Amino acid sequence: MTMTEVTTQVENSPLVLHLQPIINLTDDQFFEFCQLNRDLRIERAATGELLIMPPTGTETGGRNFRLNGQLYNWIEQDGTGVGFDSSTGFMLPNGAERSPDAAWVKLERWNALTPKQQKKFAPICPEFVVELRSASDNLEPLKTKMQEYIDNGAL
Repeated sequence: MTMTEVTTQVENSPLVLHLQPIINLTDDQFFEFCQLNRDLRIERAATGELLIMPPTGTETGGRNFRLNGQLYNWIEQDGTGVGFDSSTGFMLPNGAERSPDAAWVKLERWNALTPKQQKKFAPICPEFVVELRSASDNLEPLKTKMQEYIDNGAL
């Protein structure tokens, strides 16, 4: 018996759920949906589609961990803002809910939010966002996502 190893590169494309016009989730309903499905990384496009992101591989997870560690060290030293990891959702001005791999929000903008807004998906676009590209990620969707952040206020 001969075994052959087959290597395929799988693109990390999200599973897209088209809900509209049948279901139109409010912001609170979307937040609750995400809380009920905490094991999934879910984003919502400005057009209403739900995007279920696949988990990263361990190599990418390690890179993300190191990146967040460096961001944490800078935030602690600088003191002018608040940092977030990929488990955080932000409600962008265009209506999309996104979860960047790392993000930073200026302290005065963060403090201007109500405690209720800070507890859910904050209605704010971070000034600084990172979307870490793995070897299997297609570059074009990441460019589109980064442009969306810029269009919504990221610097």
